[in-house]
Amino acid sequence: MFVEFYEDMQLGEEVLVGSYRFTEDNIVRFARRFDPQPFHLSEEGGRNSIFGHLCASGWQTASAWMYCNLTYQEAFRATHQPRRGRWPELGPSPGFEDLRWPKPVYVGDEVTYSATLLAKRPLASRPGWGMVTVHIVGRKQTGEEVISIKCKVLVEMFGATEAQSAQ
Repeated sequence: MFVEFYEDMQLGEEVLVGSYRFTEDNIVRFARRFDPQPFHLSEEGGRNSIFGHLCASGWQTASAWMYCNLTYQEAFRATHQPRRGRWPELGPSPGFEDLRWPKPVYVGDEVTYSATLLAKRPLASRPGWGMVTVHIVGRKQTGEEVISIKCKVLVEMFGATEAQSAQ
């Protein structure tokens, strides 16, 4: 996913994009810069909260998804040949919906991220491009879901782009 042209993306396709291990150091480092709440900054702050222990910011679990996704794409492109002679362009994301953090992520948890293509549609306002909706899920080693989000992104269509080049 995100390495194929719009036409080649299959609804229901699921891709495991990678895993990220949450350590005390990376949890605290992220929290200091981006989400400095006591339960993200120290074990003591976590103990004195509803979480009971130091836990990762939900935004860190989202950032870890992006890290795994980009690492997956880079590795895929380095080890595969593009099916249509080149890799597709990706456009901006017009947003996301249904962001949920159902369970906390603690020190030592390893979260594995998957992406499933839920929907796609051509864009009338931008010929040669389609919008895809992808359901991202992160599960820790126990199988518990810790993040769920539906992301939208613009993906280049191969046929329309090649037709424009021929003109």
